Amino acid sequence: MTITDIDTNAAVVVRHEIRINAPIDRVWALHTDVNRWTSWQTDVDTAYADGPLQQGSTFHWTTAGLSIASTVYAIEAPHRILWGGPAHGITGIHEWTFTPDGDATVVRTAESWDGNPVRADPDNLRQALDASIASWLELMRKTAENTAS
Repeated sequence: MTITDIDTNAAVVVRHEIRINAPIDRVWALHTDVNRWTSWQTDVDTAYADGPLQQGSTFHWTTAGLSIASTVYAIEAPHRILWGGPAHGITGIHEWTFTPDGDATVVRTAESWDGNPVRADPDNLRQALDASIASWLELMRKTAENTAS
């Protein structure tokens, strides 16, 4: 099965958008350098990719006590990346898009979660995912805006 988008029928779907006052290439590089996530992404405990992200590659990371292996389903640098995979009974699919807006970048993200743990407690898991994505975007904004050109 080829995955081309989030699962809009999943038990939990969260969407966010932020405008970052930094050029798209800087924001994209920050976001896709998995091995450096722990330097700015305080919610990520470990993160490791064997090489540059490309379709079919897998990277490993831990957050909130979850060990996650994410597979890149689609990548169109520097505009879109779609990744996901199973973790502890949850199937997550996460899409990120990056759009230049003058000297800034608009980042939009959507993530779907499904699986028995999600269907058992969708409201709490939606709140947790919503807070996690909001935090990720704010940390991305602060880091990209404070990085020298």
